Amino acid sequence: MASITFSLLQFHRAPILLLILLAGFGHCHIPSTLEGPFDPVTVPFDPALRGVAVDLPETDPRVRRRVRGFEPEQISVSLSTSHDSVWISWVTGEFQIGLDIKPLDPKTVSSVVQYGTSRFELVHEARGQSLIYNQLYPFEGLQNYTSGIIHHVQLKGLEPSTLYYYQCGDPSLQAMSDIYYFRTMPISGSKSYPGKVAVVGDLGLTYNTTTTIGHLTSNEPDLLLLIGDVTYANLYLTNGTGSDCYSCSFPLTPIHETYQPRWDYWGRFMQNLVSNVPIMVVEGNHEIEKQAENRTFVAYSSRFAFPSQESGSSSTFYYSFNAGGIHFIMLGAYINYDKTAEQYKWLERDLENVDRSITPWLVVTWHPPWYSSYEAHYREAECMRVEMEDLLYAYGVDIIFNGHVHAYERSNRVYNYNLDPCGPVYITVGDGGNREKMAIKFADEPGHCPDPLSTPDPYMGGFCATNFTFGTKVSKFCWDRQPDYSAFRESSFGYGILEVKNETWALWSWYRNQDSYKEVGDQIYIVRQPDICPIHQRVNIDCIASI
Repeated sequence: MASITFSLLQFHRAPILLLILLAGFGHCHIPSTLEGPFDPVTVPFDPALRGVAVDLPETDPRVRRRVRGFEPEQISVSLSTSHDSVWISWVTGEFQIGLDIKPLDPKTVSSVVQYGTSRFELVHEARGQSLIYNQLYPFEGLQNYTSGIIHHVQLKGLEPSTLYYYQCGDPSLQAMSDIYYFRTMPISGSKSYPGKVAVVGDLGLTYNTTTTIGHLTSNEPDLLLLIGDVTYANLYLTNGTGSDCYSCSFPLTPIHETYQPRWDYWGRFMQNLVSNVPIMVVEGNHEIEKQAENRTFVAYSSRFAFPSQESGSSSTFYYSFNAGGIHFIMLGAYINYDKTAEQYKWLERDLENVDRSITPWLVVTWHPPWYSSYEAHYREAECMRVEMEDLLYAYGVDIIFNGHVHAYERSNRVYNYNLDPCGPVYITVGDGGNREKMAIKFADEPGHCPDPLSTPDPYMGGFCATNFTFGTKVSKFCWDRQPDYSAFRESSFGYGILEVKNETWALWSWYRNQDSYKEVGDQIYIVRQPDICPIHQRVNIDCIASI
């Protein structure tokens, strides 16, 4: 304290600097959810920001193929369900696109990872499986695609919080990668957490994307969550012609086309980050990519490794994993989610098995938000909310991350549209930088409340977004002001960082691309209160729903 007093005395001849210093002290306070609910805040949109992003061209050095023969590229790390296992994935060989393609044979190249705790002694070896996938269109003039050989190898028996070095490929072909590294997650426990978990959605591959990833990388995350909408390959025709709005530019195509090489470009660009930092992905609507025989989500399900089997799931659309004292659940909005569906039954089992003394924090993600006040995608996922919200509330989910809306929004704690101290905090981070327009209009603005019948996504199912039946908004479809559940919203490209400090406190920071990587756009401590929100391992959901 004496040093602060002495420093202030030095400024007696510089009152302006003194005021600046004192102002800095005034900004040291970071609010917490204990102080909420907060009055809604909207940061005005800055027209100087780039509202429409531009995709990286295939000639950009960051997306061009830089390996030869069957040397590995598009290398990434993904987690399994616990600290002692990870997946290493990569691609070998070249993709083909055209009217006459010949798929590669995965059996011609082995899937091998050599690894160890010293880069000079890769004494362990693991082998895995490989596959290729095709994107086929049964229409004259449309080009078909066949991928390179995609490899997935699981490493087991790893120590927690340990730096491992690895290289991957096929040693028999002298086709091995450079040496990369990753750090395993901490052991699960109430006092053990990864340092920084980066969260981003709707990323794409634009110049704004490169800013987001560069910014994010500077913050040195330990784990990356990608909340759907990965490459936006479906904004292109098979001949490589793209648009910010597919339906606007190409309304007469016989099927919604894609340009699959955008997946390869994305994998090459992301390798610098995800070859060292584990990435966990959940599907978005841009991954649907319908093709021949009504097949969907083929690229998404083929290119990433998922701990589905390890977490008791039969699908790449939903799975769970631990990262220290955090239990993450990734849910699928584009697969059946009602109470009779396998996903719902799996979710019940997964929640029942969570031990909050070991993983106190429960974080859930899926792509389209339930609580968003933007006009874009307003109440689009209402049927999913009606089916699943009671279950997540009953088990005391702490934080829910979504994307889809190309902007940022953080909620107060909310349940069934009412402020509730035991409800989750919902955070929408669909502002990763993709080439579609940024969301800048709000449903509560005059003239921007959408027609209720226009809100459902036909791929997600039926219509559930009826008028409200309670509160000041009774008989209304939209609020006439920023909703009480919306604490903070801003239209800017960016990403977030979650830092869990202990079993009850976590720091959430949202960063805007236009700021320095140390300057936050929104920041709050999210505080669990198990004393007032008791968690039960098994609950009667039907009873809660009837309250």
